[in-house]
Amino acid sequence: MSFITVPRAILFDLDGTLADTAPDLAAAVNLLRTERGLEPTPYEILRPTASAGARGMIGASFGLAPHDEGYEALRQGFFDNYGAAMSVHSSLFDGVPELLDGIVAAGLVWGVVTNKPARFTDPLLPLIGLDKTACAISGDTTPHPKPHAAPLLEAAKRLGLAPEQCWYAGDDLRDIQAGKAAGMPTIACQWGYCGAIEPAAWGADYLMATPRDLLELIRTTLEGGALAA
Repeated sequence: MSFITVPRAILFDLDGTLADTAPDLAAAVNLLRTERGLEPTPYEILRPTASAGARGMIGASFGLAPHDEGYEALRQGFFDNYGAAMSVHSSLFDGVPELLDGIVAAGLVWGVVTNKPARFTDPLLPLIGLDKTACAISGDTTPHPKPHAAPLLEAAKRLGLAPEQCWYAGDDLRDIQAGKAAGMPTIACQWGYCGAIEPAAWGADYLMATPRDLLELIRTTLEGGALAA
């Protein structure tokens, strides 16, 4: 049996964990299709891939992978479209404002570690009410994005904390892989996009159905000390 340490910081993935950004991501890729005379890709197909950003959106909509011919032009077009309209329909998930307020009220700090490029992360956070983050690490902040440990280790460094003092919560398998690689307790957020692999199979320390459940877990841990996982 392993034990989850009492946290001093809670780190979060952004897309699909704190914020429902899929509508604007889907709009950006579907604009590429309409510009080419193609029918939009149904939203229900695009939404589960939103945590994978451009790679996920272009893969679901055009069937292309990063090394395929034509992918890079679509990627740049997607970035242009998204940058021009990144907060039209994006919003925080229900319960997230209360979760973040509860974290601060408990004497902890919270931060964002995302694979979204900084050119989008930095302007988006204040637009959707996440401007009080203690740190914001983007996909290009370090040489390696998640699932590499580097972004999470950079977040811990900026907060002046040991990795094990930080919990990492995310809605994608790569989030859990990155958290484990960094030596952080991990939370799989079932309210997010989650992709094709069920969160129960990710090997996270905990599965949380809602942001309110996560807040309760944090409070319970702070009150009772380390929890068995």
